[in-house]
Amino acid sequence: MPQLHNVLTAPTPALLPESTRVLFTAAGLLYLVIISCGVWSEGIARGALITPGLPELSQKAITAAPVLWRLSIVADLTMLLADVGIAAVFLRLFAASAPVLAPLAFALRLVQAALIGAALLPLTLADALAPAQLDRALTLHALGYDLGLVFFGVNCAVMAAMLRGAGLAGRLIPLALAASGAIYLAGSLTALVAPGLNAAMQPAYALPLLAESGFCIWLMARGLRRPRATPSTG
Repeated sequence: MPQLHNVLTAPTPALLPESTRVLFTAAGLLYLVIISCGVWSEGIARGALITPGLPELSQKAITAAPVLWRLSIVADLTMLLADVGIAAVFLRLFAASAPVLAPLAFALRLVQAALIGAALLPLTLADALAPAQLDRALTLHALGYDLGLVFFGVNCAVMAAMLRGAGLAGRLIPLALAASGAIYLAGSLTALVAPGLNAAMQPAYALPLLAESGFCIWLMARGLRRPRATPSTG
């Protein structure tokens, strides 16, 4: 049976073997793909085409720019593939130091990806829908996204616990990830049961973006950092 990585119980960069640095770098790059694709697809591409509350205008915009609409869906699919990949990398990295939490984080991330992926199905028909049907499709997509973020919010809390348990990333990043998880949970639950409150907390989503960007940078920096050469003694 292959030996599991146990470097996360000894986080000194000089002790990281090359294979583990590769895993850290891969996780950072996958996180970069997730953040870039997610922000572009939802915030930029679809944000330019969808006018909330006015499905007629949204339908005209989508019909006029079908390539941009389809590319936004491709970007989401790329994000979800990267999510599955990073779930596997984190499972490998934390398997020894967090034998219970690591599989839990893996499962939570996969459920999130499955829900968001399913929520993309109505969007694939958007350019052929009448305005009223398009409004329902967008509502279904938003609902699927919010349901997925419930599981991702718990995943963030689990990741924070694993980082703290392994003595990694100091205090700020785990704390920021835990706070991000709370925001995702609060945002998704209010979207489902109290939409009025959800609208008021939209600015809070800036914290998860900053926290996950910082975590992404930390992962890549840790992976790319080379151990210092040990001076020879003679």
